[in-house]
Amino acid sequence: MNNSPSLPGKVYLIGAGPGAQDLMTLRGARLLAQADVVLHDALVTEEMLELCPQAQKILVGKRCGQLSTAQAFINKQLVDNARKHAIVVRLKGGDPMLFGRADEELRALEEAGIAVEVVPGITTALAAAAATQQPLTKRSVSRSVAFFTSSTAPGEPEQTRIPDCDTLVQYMGGREAITTAQRLLVQGRRADTPVVVIENCSRPEQRIVRLTLSALAHGLGDTHGPVLVMLGDAMAARAHQAIDETAAILARHA
Repeated sequence: MNNSPSLPGKVYLIGAGPGAQDLMTLRGARLLAQADVVLHDALVTEEMLELCPQAQKILVGKRCGQLSTAQAFINKQLVDNARKHAIVVRLKGGDPMLFGRADEELRALEEAGIAVEVVPGITTALAAAAATQQPLTKRSVSRSVAFFTSSTAPGEPEQTRIPDCDTLVQYMGGREAITTAQRLLVQGRRADTPVVVIENCSRPEQRIVRLTLSALAHGLGDTHGPVLVMLGDAMAARAHQAIDETAAILARHA
């Protein structure tokens, strides 16, 4: 690899997908194998980093409730490394363009005159729908889907508006899911609205819980990985997925 390019190198914002290595796109895997430097999120798995053994790896992770690298510092790292190396990868969980702070990084690179390309990844909502075999849309039941997060930046209101859609998918929904469920009940959503919660989607420790909105309002118990919550009538269990709410509650507190 050319570690001292005469011109600035190129930065690739690559989506790592939900976690499983074989859900990475072929283009993303090829670029990882060519990368000089990989700046990666905390949610990127060790298995995924096996695709770039030759690269210098820099953890710039962000985990809810834990210390994280300031975005301004990440932006500077991207620019500085692109001025030293030919191929720099910014590896993000899921898809870079959804809840991935991509706008800030794109702006910083563009202002510095650094070439940048985005390589999409499978966002967790789609991976979760596949893992649970629960379509997000359903004829005569759900014709609209909204992805949202309750995580806010400093200075923003603590409670963001919940979208008005048939199916709701809450990213980073672990601790915030209780508040979301309570707010939806106050807004008139039925207490028996089906909910599917998935933790560590696509990973060996993946866990799926089926419950109702009223049960969700009482909590999820302990969680140990990224949590995604899917709500709406499209989440209703089919015959062979019969919900046993008592079992679900016991599973959540096991």
